Amino acid sequence: MAQTESMEMYLETVYIIERDHGHAHVVDIAKKLDVSKPSVTKAMKLLKEKGLINKEAYGSITLTDEGRTRSENIYKQHRIITHYLEHSLGLSFEEAAQNACRMEHVLSKTMVDAIEDYIQKNEIKVTL
Repeated sequence: MAQTESMEMYLETVYIIERDHGHAHVVDIAKKLDVSKPSVTKAMKLLKEKGLINKEAYGSITLTDEGRTRSENIYKQHRIITHYLEHSLGLSFEEAAQNACRMEHVLSKTMVDAIEDYIQKNEIKVTL
């Protein structure tokens, strides 16, 4: 997995956990991504160095304003692709979500915009 793709996965996961619980912890991220706690710790160090998260020593993890903006965009893109695959190709939600997770990191902005236009034209409701 490329570093950018990996960092996007971590950022999106922090976003989802923080949205649902107010903050994240290394153990929560590790469990959600099915990775080791040392891997999460290393990734969180990089995200903190890039100014995308706030992390207290052995404590909670929250997004900075820039981190929230980036993670919201990643999450929105994931949901748009998921709904497109589910509704246009007839995939189950689970199958669509798994494929969207892989695709969201490699599709161009033009492609995602085209998918979003398709969803709007076909009045497909995207839940965020």
